[in-house]
Amino acid sequence: MIPRVHTRGRRTIGLLHYLYGPGTHEEHIDPHLVAAWDGLAPDPGRDPDATYGDLQRLLDQPVMAMPESRRPAEHVWHLSVRATPEDPVLSDEQWGEIARRMVAATGIAPDGDDAACRWAAVRHADDHIHIIATIVREDGRQARLRQDGKRSQAEARKIENDYGLRRLHAGDGTAAQRPTSAERHKAQREDRKRTAREELRETVRRAVAGTTSTEEFFDRLAAAGLLIRKRVAPSGDLLGYKVALPDDRNGEKEPVFYAGSTLAPDLSLPRIRERWALPAEAASADGSGREQPVLPDVTGPAFARRRASAATWQALMIIDHGDDGAAAAQIAAAGEVLDALAKTSAAHTRAELREAAFAFERASRSHVRAVRGHDRALRQAARDLVHSGPALGRGEDGATTAMLIDMAFFLAIATANWHAKKHHSQQAAAARQTAEHLRAAYQAAAGEPMAALGQRGQRLAPRVRQRQADLVRHVLPELAERIRAEDGWSALATTLDDARRAGHDPAALLADAARRRELGTATSISDVLVWRLRRSAHLPALPESSHEALAQGSHRQKPSVPNTPLRQDTANYSGRRR
Repeated sequence: MIPRVHTRGRRTIGLLHYLYGPGTHEEHIDPHLVAAWDGLAPDPGRDPDATYGDLQRLLDQPVMAMPESRRPAEHVWHLSVRATPEDPVLSDEQWGEIARRMVAATGIAPDGDDAACRWAAVRHADDHIHIIATIVREDGRQARLRQDGKRSQAEARKIENDYGLRRLHAGDGTAAQRPTSAERHKAQREDRKRTAREELRETVRRAVAGTTSTEEFFDRLAAAGLLIRKRVAPSGDLLGYKVALPDDRNGEKEPVFYAGSTLAPDLSLPRIRERWALPAEAASADGSGREQPVLPDVTGPAFARRRASAATWQALMIIDHGDDGAAAAQIAAAGEVLDALAKTSAAHTRAELREAAFAFERASRSHVRAVRGHDRALRQAARDLVHSGPALGRGEDGATTAMLIDMAFFLAIATANWHAKKHHSQQAAAARQTAEHLRAAYQAAAGEPMAALGQRGQRLAPRVRQRQADLVRHVLPELAERIRAEDGWSALATTLDDARRAGHDPAALLADAARRRELGTATSISDVLVWRLRRSAHLPALPESSHEALAQGSHRQKPSVPNTPLRQDTANYSGRRR
């Protein structure tokens, strides 16, 4: 259940006209009272003899009884209460009781207070009500409405429990504004999957990812096809911006513009510019304090993904072990990497990656202030992904995409745990939802490369396979039998052999990979180790011989995709080094 306290108003009659009217897009159906301060209050919706003016005069009576000089300038209070799509349709009687509980909890009409404010609850749709009240009490005093928004949220949690509704998490005021009822109805009529507000927020986020200047940001907005209005001071300084979808028009056929700050708190121009700041006191991306160079943009999608995987690993370490400001910066920049990855990945992974980025947007904001500069490597990674262009879903592009998604999954889990420790319930839930979308994206991305690596492993000479089995038994004695029984064992065997051929010590690499994070909760230990080893040893994610095997149509019968390294029980993530 989602309550929302709206901006105070001056005219009771104006709000009544909206509540009882057809709505902006004819979405109001059968508007009528479900509860009021007085059981005899007129209902212009169902009583043909009642008028809006009748209800307005009764609501405003305590206000008008005051001397004009003492009347509050904005005396109209407005609260909407909405059920979630998963909730059952509630009756008028149930909504009436919910309205009484809300006005009591917020201080409009406390239980047993005979001199409370006058109010009325109007229902004009199945899933929500609006409560209108005047804030002057019957005794002439003004209602005590401090923290009415938080009080309504707390009461909503109790109502969810009492009515068996979907339990939502308490917010902290950092979430983006939800689409209005009118915006949702408009999207439904126009057969849009998301509202214009949500489409714009996603497009602006993608435009921000990895940018380094105002000019580049606005160039990307224009390239995305958005209409742009800039707010400029008399001095010529740029103060803000608005954007609109070309085909989103109002009743006068004019574009509907949204300011960046109304799309999301961190999409205002000043907040976007904070991302470009590199304060002198900021530490390096790896937390060492050493100055990190800005690397040149790359052109290859595979190389961009490999470098992004390394930056994501460093970010995960900072989230697990760094201070709060540095961790918050990494989490915010991780959202840019996901936006860039969704924008540039192949079609078979794009839908899940887009949903992952959309979900992570909520996890990227909290009241913990991000210390910009710590996120330099991740923002560079996002920039690399964008400038490298679209990746194919095959060969090295596809394999490095799986590698990066694997790393991003664990970063999402680390983010969920970081927020959970700070009791940021909405953000933690959003990060866990992100992880589930990344799990699905990994399954789509990893099928071919893991199958190809497995085929190479099956073609290894028996003595070579035995050598790798002995190595695993020596380094990981407690896990060796489980690893050899997994579908991904052949891919791990060939990876260990590739590392040896490249001049590395496979035993040392394997021991280091195992120390970086516990392996017992991994669904497929082999898959986890394959990507860790290929990244840390700088091996091609998918060697040329594997490309040839795929081109010949040779596929292993049981690819290890179902046994992904992305664990089924994400709540068990320990936060230890991976």
